[in-house]
Amino acid sequence: MRLRNSLLCVLLAISTAAHALEPSAPPVLAPLQQQAQAAHLSAQFLSRFHYKPVPLDDALAAKIITRYIKLLDPEKFFFTQADIDQFTAQQSKLDDAIYREDLQIPFSIFNVYQQRIVERLTYARELLKQGFDFTQKEDYSFVRDKEPWPATTADSRELWRKRVKNDWLRLKLAGKKDQAIRDTLGKRYENSLTRAYRYKSDDVFQIFMNAYATSIEPHTDYLGTTAAADFDISMKLSLVGIGAVLQERDEYTTIRELVAGGPAQLSGKLAVGDRIVGVAQGEKGAMTDVVGTRIDDVVKQIRGAKDTVVRLDILPADAGPDGKHKLISLVRNKISLEQQAAKKSIITTKNGDVTRKVGVITLPAFYEDFDARRKGDKNFRSASRDVAALLADLKKEKVDSVLIDLRNNGGGSLTEAVDLTGLFVGKGPIVQQRNARGDVNVEGDDRPTPAWTGPLAVLINRGSASASEIFAAAIQDYGRGIIVGEGSFGKGTVQTMVNLDELTHNDKPKYGELKMTIAQFFRINGGTTQLRGVTPDISLPGFSDTEAFGESSYDNALPWSQVKAADYVPYGDLKNLVPQIQSRHDARVEKNKDFQRFVEDVNELNVQRKKRIISLNEADRRAEMAQQEARIKARGKADGGGANDKNGDADADLNRPDDGLQANERSLSADIAAEKALKNAKDVLLNEAAQILGDESDLLKSNVKFAVQQPPAAAQK
Repeated sequence: MRLRNSLLCVLLAISTAAHALEPSAPPVLAPLQQQAQAAHLSAQFLSRFHYKPVPLDDALAAKIITRYIKLLDPEKFFFTQADIDQFTAQQSKLDDAIYREDLQIPFSIFNVYQQRIVERLTYARELLKQGFDFTQKEDYSFVRDKEPWPATTADSRELWRKRVKNDWLRLKLAGKKDQAIRDTLGKRYENSLTRAYRYKSDDVFQIFMNAYATSIEPHTDYLGTTAAADFDISMKLSLVGIGAVLQERDEYTTIRELVAGGPAQLSGKLAVGDRIVGVAQGEKGAMTDVVGTRIDDVVKQIRGAKDTVVRLDILPADAGPDGKHKLISLVRNKISLEQQAAKKSIITTKNGDVTRKVGVITLPAFYEDFDARRKGDKNFRSASRDVAALLADLKKEKVDSVLIDLRNNGGGSLTEAVDLTGLFVGKGPIVQQRNARGDVNVEGDDRPTPAWTGPLAVLINRGSASASEIFAAAIQDYGRGIIVGEGSFGKGTVQTMVNLDELTHNDKPKYGELKMTIAQFFRINGGTTQLRGVTPDISLPGFSDTEAFGESSYDNALPWSQVKAADYVPYGDLKNLVPQIQSRHDARVEKNKDFQRFVEDVNELNVQRKKRIISLNEADRRAEMAQQEARIKARGKADGGGANDKNGDADADLNRPDDGLQANERSLSADIAAEKALKNAKDVLLNEAAQILGDESDLLKSNVKFAVQQPPAAAQK
């Protein structure tokens, strides 16, 4: 949500020739009466019924203006400091203006924004007529969110000179000739310039209301009538598509979430943050460049008939300025419960003379077939029911322990989280929920005995959120199993959709909808999963960018808090065993070459993420490329292959840098490290989690008081 939201817009034709006439001023946009009424109604509702009610006053108005400006120009490429001073001088009037149903302030800001786009991109196109000296020693700050605004128009032009020079150098390093570079960048800048003429009042209002809603807290949002009506099609692709939640970020259609069981998630080829550069139909269709294209048009190209092929040109999330693209082929399909369903596997571990069978249950989501349940089908599918069946199968296969893999499980049904926990702890409280009035409700399971009483571990990462955190926290609080992996996301809040038209008894959509936070989750020990998430007992390295992903990455997330602990009886204090398990883990991974290589890649990625400046000197850039190529070759030899191993050149034909307006660039080494981490994460981390579970089993056997075969009597009340 902290990223810039989708700007849906109307196409207006303008010249596409690189030598077109000077663009005319973009249209001046004005608010509609129903938009002003919707803003007033939203303000009344949010200030009274939100979990964290915040009055619309001068303080909130200042935050709204700041966030609105950030949504429009997050990398500070368009506005100058003089513009910002002009905007902030009006912020104390915004709250009163909304209550008067006057939206001239946000619309006037947007009209300046449109004009600045035209000015900056017209200048960028002029720069393409000349060449650049790449022997000069100068740097370019490509991550600009913390940089100051350009003080003057001259400073802004200098910033754009470096930006265009960097775009040119990226293509030059890819082997393109000057005229091809001019044509490529000219088209790309033309597409971006065109956008300034596409916006309409609905777009402005949507962005502004998002700024308002997310200024209260990150998971509160506003959907205008168009956005609400098109949500499934334009964002979720829930009909027939690739199964991804998309959003617009810096001219790119970017993957915000992979839907569990969808073609994109099942392929293993896409990741959150990947950018869609091109779309092609079928195995041989021409690739259409979509950078700068409005998101709903991109969605229309991605969606299509079931069982047909769509090909995507992808710029990976952490691809550097000279990183390569990936060509992905996906078969369109509907998302089904079968594809989302829990799956089992068995890992055999060996420690000395002891061999163990670890049953692994991978759960991508806390799903439930609501329709079948509502119809009274006694055999409806759900996560807890499927896991119960898998546990019965694993018992027959005589596994020694069970590992629940919740990595990248973003949540789902609260009921399923409670029922799943009951499979391992039996009867007792599972989670607490506090509403806006301060009332606390304890939810628990009434299963008389657990379905599995043997050794247990839960594997999580930064992508484990909401229901996943409820389950992992309860297992940890009961002392029922060891939590392994990265710290989880930290989303401990509950949202609901409020239809403003239903509230005002409108026959037709007019005011839109609010997605509003109404409650907060708490662990049975009294602490919340909000913000801090679940801290693993044994930490494993991960490639998540904690500064950009997770609840703590939001500057206005609800704080951690606590309530009274629920009445529950732990199985035992497994934390007393953690130091011994940690010691065994440390000794083992120190000798594990695959694990150490994974750690190396993660460390390299974290180093590259901190880089915010890149050289505009061609020799320096080529030296960096050579250094990274040498690193790849060295890693290939160490892996027993060479530079061209089985993954090395799969996309050699797309080994070219992105040729558009740059997004959040990282160096090539970040691209390499991220790709390596993604490829190795499942085997390295899952295998080590299984070994850790083996250590837990050993120690439980030697500490009889922890080897609980049935829940304590007090827990069965």
